[in-house]
Amino acid sequence: MMLKLYQVDAFTSRPFGGNPAAVVPLDNWLPEDMLQAIANENNLSETAFFVPSASGFELRWFTPVREVDLCGHATLATAYVLFDMLGYDQPVIRFETRSGPLFVEKQGDRLVMDFPADPPEPCPLIETLILGLGQPPRALLVASDYLAVYDDEATIRAIKPDQNLLAQLDRRGVMVTAPGDTVDFVSRFFAPKYGILEDPVTGSAHCTLAPYWAERLGKTDLEARQISPRVGEISCHVRGDRVTLVGSAVLYLEGSIRV
Repeated sequence: MMLKLYQVDAFTSRPFGGNPAAVVPLDNWLPEDMLQAIANENNLSETAFFVPSASGFELRWFTPVREVDLCGHATLATAYVLFDMLGYDQPVIRFETRSGPLFVEKQGDRLVMDFPADPPEPCPLIETLILGLGQPPRALLVASDYLAVYDDEATIRAIKPDQNLLAQLDRRGVMVTAPGDTVDFVSRFFAPKYGILEDPVTGSAHCTLAPYWAERLGKTDLEARQISPRVGEISCHVRGDRVTLVGSAVLYLEGSIRV
């Protein structure tokens, strides 16, 4: 069987920036072990698969080692493929996912994603996390992932995590964040338990980061930068229990895979 595959750099306007995701359109769902095997073979932080449905598309995301409940950059990449490569002609795409309905609207060369907010709550410091990050944060919060807050961008850039220790934590991953030098906030994201040592740009993490910084800064419109080596830019808007994430994407590869 031959399947189309697209590799898209998400949350960037240039090739080799942002976060690469593979996107595989399907007519019907393949067995789960086949989906996981394809994601493992692609060896990207996420591979997205979608099939048509009555209300739009069903969408699933896989890291090289497991399926996840929510992925922002691979959703952005999938919407880019539908709008720009496959000629989807409606203004908004509705995706049915394990995190409920997600919506993506095309506005010029940018894509606007409507996601559920995942605001964090304060929690006690965890010794394994402190040792894994190399220094204690000024505050630790938790939602779907841990959120470690530091004082400045330079500290975030300097963190050299012990991935073996971070893999022992009971959440998907760890975000580290601080006020940005030229944007509202910066971050990095580590998820070794899911086979991702450092994710280049993590849309789902901004469902937690944006509510935190919106409350702290007293503003609902935020400019964010994930300062991995590839770097990614995300515009965030917080409105109640939803977060709007805005970004661009570019095609890197179009081909076929044989399974």
